[in-house]
Amino acid sequence: MTNEPLWPPHRMWFGGDYNPEQWPREVWADDLRLMREAGVTVVTVGVFSWARLEPREGEFDFAWLDDVLDGLHSAGIGVDLATATASPPPWMALHHPDILPVTRDGVRLSPGSRQHYSPSSATYRRFAERLVRAMVERYAKHPAIVAWHINNEYGCHVSHSYDDESAAAFRSWLELKYGDIDTLNDAWGTAFWSQWYGSFDEILPPRAAPTFGNPGHLLDFDRFSSDALRELFRAEAAILRAATPEIPITTNFMGFFKGVDYWSWADDVDFVSDDSYPDPADPFSPIFAAASRDLMRSLGGGAPWVLMEQAPSAVNWRERNAPKPAGMNRLHSLQAVARGADGVMYFQWRQSRAGAEKFHSGMVPHFGEHSRIFRETAAIGAQLGGLDDLIGSTLHADVAIVFDWDAWRLLEQQAVPTALNYREIVLGWYRSLWERGILVDFVHPHGDLSRYSVVIAPAMVVADTQTQEALEAFVDGGGRLVMTASSAIVDEKAHIHLGGYLGELRNTLGLGIEEIAPLAGPDLAATGQAPVPATAITGEITGEARLWREFVHPSTATVLSTFDDPIVGGWPAITVNHRGDGRAWYVATMLGEEATDALVDLVLADAGIPTTRERGSTIEVVRRGNRVFRLDHATGEAAIEIVDEVGDDTA
Repeated sequence: MTNEPLWPPHRMWFGGDYNPEQWPREVWADDLRLMREAGVTVVTVGVFSWARLEPREGEFDFAWLDDVLDGLHSAGIGVDLATATASPPPWMALHHPDILPVTRDGVRLSPGSRQHYSPSSATYRRFAERLVRAMVERYAKHPAIVAWHINNEYGCHVSHSYDDESAAAFRSWLELKYGDIDTLNDAWGTAFWSQWYGSFDEILPPRAAPTFGNPGHLLDFDRFSSDALRELFRAEAAILRAATPEIPITTNFMGFFKGVDYWSWADDVDFVSDDSYPDPADPFSPIFAAASRDLMRSLGGGAPWVLMEQAPSAVNWRERNAPKPAGMNRLHSLQAVARGADGVMYFQWRQSRAGAEKFHSGMVPHFGEHSRIFRETAAIGAQLGGLDDLIGSTLHADVAIVFDWDAWRLLEQQAVPTALNYREIVLGWYRSLWERGILVDFVHPHGDLSRYSVVIAPAMVVADTQTQEALEAFVDGGGRLVMTASSAIVDEKAHIHLGGYLGELRNTLGLGIEEIAPLAGPDLAATGQAPVPATAITGEITGEARLWREFVHPSTATVLSTFDDPIVGGWPAITVNHRGDGRAWYVATMLGEEATDALVDLVLADAGIPTTRERGSTIEVVRRGNRVFRLDHATGEAAIEIVDEVGDDTA
């Protein structure tokens, strides 16, 4: 090991998941040759190698991994060494079936795939910790290691387990949170449907039931399940940090993934990393990918992060798996760097010959090195080598979008006014900002809003006192706030804010809400016809209202637009409330693109934030440090320009 800190790195990470255990040893030397040719600087090793490292219970075999790490080090390639705990070996399930997860319907899942463990299994955790101790004892001083990579994509396949061990852990979690059963009964509103609990022992996970579950019960089990996975991560991290405090630790997030609340995990990793697989056939992919990059940067408080996984071309898990056309691989890679990444990695290095992911593209495809995929990937490696001076540089955003996992969970429960897709709603606002060249941060409802000029809080259905006070202070301090329908309807316990919803935000927004009036066509189940949930709004802003409407009573707010339909016709659709130098807009529906764009233009102009792209432009422009990235998502062309002034601003 050198005295040089391992994070931030001194060169851009470029490489991918390397799985030499899938290949005979004679291939390994060729791998090193091709890695040097492609400009690879770091590879992730060992993600799915537990069965090779511990082929029989308590019997470890590290000899093959020794050779792999030594070879990579001799080639000047760093190793992001995985703890291999993502996929337990078959012997564990055979001899210790208690590790296996159980679905909500009571089905115990079997081995033969991956991630077949209950997050609350003490047996799984004991074996995982033993493996990590063995690995750190052997490799703590190995000069190839530049980071530890714990597990893999926590919760991707099993984010919740409903087994008896999870039930006991859930009860302990609840007792720690609430202290006594009366407090829990109040929080969950168990007076309804005779759900009152006499003790914590009576509580089970929200398994399959005759009809709708208790909203507080469901929400707390979502929270518990994220925390249970986090405790597994923290247990491994504690072992690694005690032995190798100088080696940074990460685990790969999965962008907008509902099963794990990444805000609560962000402080546990030394740097954020992400797996991102935008669909090449989806024209929305550049926007979705940009939003994922901005979320990762935001989770780390603006610090650089790593794109840990992407595909060089097609994946294998969609119904139809489109390849990436020429230029898209480079665009996605440079987009990540432009939006704060200090590394670009892939799954995986060499495309598998066998197994469930053999049709997932690799940096070295089945055809070999004389292929467009390898040539394009190697060209990206060469280009990234010229961007090392950007390492550690940050970006500044004037606009933030509030993103909350609790809102996501509650909004998409059953027994709600209408079915909504939280991620789609959030990304609808993000799209409008992206198309105007506006860099966006995502913020937690309790995050610092003071550095932003504009904050948009779409469908923030849950708002506790701290959130309400923060948003009020933001507006009173001169900020521009936009809130939408289905916001601040409940508190953190999923209890309704009575008297017009919104809580104290009624004063901030200058209005109250009398009634929710979802848009709906004929019931799909009854008629077989798809509903058309849209109507019109008229006034200063015109366009389409979708899915949801509200009967709004303005107090101090000014009405900008009204609904034009038989039910809520003439009632306010968009309002604005002036408070000192601040403004608070409220949208009592989910706007179509035209109306969203019009309101975004109005708010940005009011805040004095210039747009940097022409309408309809396919070119994404982002400035990071002294580089301006121009990425044309229509032609696949990319250009990076050096500007004279060094700054942390978008172009």
